[in-house]
Amino acid sequence: MLSGVLQSPRAIEVNIAIMKAFIRLKEMVSLNAEMEAKFSELERRIGRHDKYIRELFAAIRKLMAPIDPPKPPIGFRTED
Repeated sequence: MLSGVLQSPRAIEVNIAIMKAFIRLKEMVSLNAEMEAKFSELERRIGRHDKYIRELFAAIRKLMAPIDPPKPPIGFRTED
């Protein structure tokens, strides 16, 4: 505030530097907000795909599981 009131060349330079810093800060905040939105969208997409990928792997594992033929009973059999 003082740099805006004072009329010396140094005070004017400081005031300009402060304004540039605030402009840069505003740009960084808007960039971060944009990045946050993009990350949220990506996270939402990946989350949805993860479910489908898990289902796909489960189906593949079912298909890969060996089918065990029924085993004949062990032991002596009598004819009734």
